[in-house]
Amino acid sequence: SDRFTPHDAFSQFPVAGYFQQSNSMPRKFIVGGNWKCNPATLKDAQKLLAAWKETPFDAGKIEVVICPTALHISTVKPDLEALGMAVCSQNVSATGMGAFTGEWNAEHLQDMSIPWTLIGHSERRVKYGETDEVTATKLELCQKAGVKVIFCIGESLEERESGKTDEINKRQLTAVLPAISKWEDIVIAYEPVWAIGTGKVATPDQAQETHAAIREFLKTAVSAEVAENVRIQYGGSVTPENCAELLAKQDIDGFLVGGASLKPTFMDIITACQGA
Repeated sequence: SDRFTPHDAFSQFPVAGYFQQSNSMPRKFIVGGNWKCNPATLKDAQKLLAAWKETPFDAGKIEVVICPTALHISTVKPDLEALGMAVCSQNVSATGMGAFTGEWNAEHLQDMSIPWTLIGHSERRVKYGETDEVTATKLELCQKAGVKVIFCIGESLEERESGKTDEINKRQLTAVLPAISKWEDIVIAYEPVWAIGTGKVATPDQAQETHAAIREFLKTAVSAEVAENVRIQYGGSVTPENCAELLAKQDIDGFLVGGASLKPTFMDIITACQGA
């Protein structure tokens, strides 16, 4: 295989030393399911998990993290973990403890044994005004608290048509690089904004080209070891029907799935990754 990245056990090793020992190990696929502001009821969420239970998977071969709503996350956490999945917050505060109404921070996630959070999703950037600087602050706080991060980047349709895809991705990554000391706690999710929830999908070649460019940028900006080992997900209208062709590409290490993660057939995406 042409895939290289650390195994699950990397957290017990110093980053540089571990990467040097791990060059021959395949990157482990990681699939995220972002439920966004869904489903409508807790009962609906529990019905979905009951349907998923019918299709077991090998957690040793693929990592699966699910992002429920903040209200549902603690209730569905035991059921998700029983399926071999981890829970992931959809958001985290850029502040610590204190008078910050409506917020929860990285220390709260750590205390509640919620191992992951999303940062920088395009809906947070576009609809709620999150800047590159805010994402960097959030990421730094998560690194200190030991919370793993799926860091989302991606361009709009206008930016892609203007040939600015790589420029946008580099800008969004450059903002957070100084905040990252533990790369083993970072997954990058490339999500072209024009493909999220629209039914439009970057072609496998488009996705591979962009993922390869991200890896090449990290090689220069950080190190060859980090570039080789960091996992990069693709997100944007991923379905059971189109995932296999995307998975065949060398630099695509899994998916961040939106609407399709609210269906029983989400397990078909996991099965496809497991068999890749």
